[in-house]
Amino acid sequence: MAQALRFGICTDQNQPWTVVVERWKLFEQLGFDSAWNCDHWVQPSRPEQPYFEAWTMLAGLAAVTERIRIGVLVSCNTFRHPAWLAKEAVTLDHISNGRLEFGLGAGWYVPEHEMLGIEFPAAAELVGRFREAVEIVDQLMRHEYTTYNGKYYQLNQAAFRPGPVQLPRPPLTLGAKGPRMLEIVARYGDAWNSSGSPEEMAKRNQILDEHCARLGRNPDEIVRGMYGWAAIMPDDPWQSVGAFEECIGRYREAGINEFIIDQPRDEQFNILEQVATDIIPRLRGEGV
Repeated sequence: MAQALRFGICTDQNQPWTVVVERWKLFEQLGFDSAWNCDHWVQPSRPEQPYFEAWTMLAGLAAVTERIRIGVLVSCNTFRHPAWLAKEAVTLDHISNGRLEFGLGAGWYVPEHEMLGIEFPAAAELVGRFREAVEIVDQLMRHEYTTYNGKYYQLNQAAFRPGPVQLPRPPLTLGAKGPRMLEIVARYGDAWNSSGSPEEMAKRNQILDEHCARLGRNPDEIVRGMYGWAAIMPDDPWQSVGAFEECIGRYREAGINEFIIDQPRDEQFNILEQVATDIIPRLRGEGV
């Protein structure tokens, strides 16, 4: 059975806390399925501007929202030990009363690593670390004690209490573009997220299906998600109601069923409200 369509909004941590709270409450009121922030030290497109930390801000947002699913899109594996990240995530799962979507990616933005003196490994190691991190997160959240002997990470009877609200664990949204990363998604992911053109997303979607077939996993178990913003999409989806609907249509043809888009500019919020009220309910009905 095909996945139902899901719609989310992503916000950068470059606005005052009071504004972010107001916006996230609005997204919840309008009926969006999810709201996300981003895991960066500085905003890649505007590195000179102030920027809050993702997980601590998400904890605050969890406490001031009630229904909307929440997550970091996606947490950068090179920033934190995966066991520590799992502890942060389970804490958020409790604060949000089981609304956490656990987003995790390998990491990509080199300049912030250089700022902080964090080594940015070559591609093979980056993927290897990501694989081990996903395995550790998965095991910790399913078991009270975990021992793990990897090449990059080791755990020795690591206690994990309390367990998550969501059982067996919060859904894993894994960011991936290349074939090796997509294979990890096929093994462990509940949702896949990527960015790119509809054509690029369609090719990656096909690779993910091929991995699922080889592993014997039902591909319909994995939500297929895109993260988009005006600069990388065919057109600005917040330019008009029609532009939003046309954009979603292109990505639906590529096999996408979860659409997470950066919040619009201030002057475009009337379009967002029209989309949430008129277009999204109809698209959800068509997508079931």
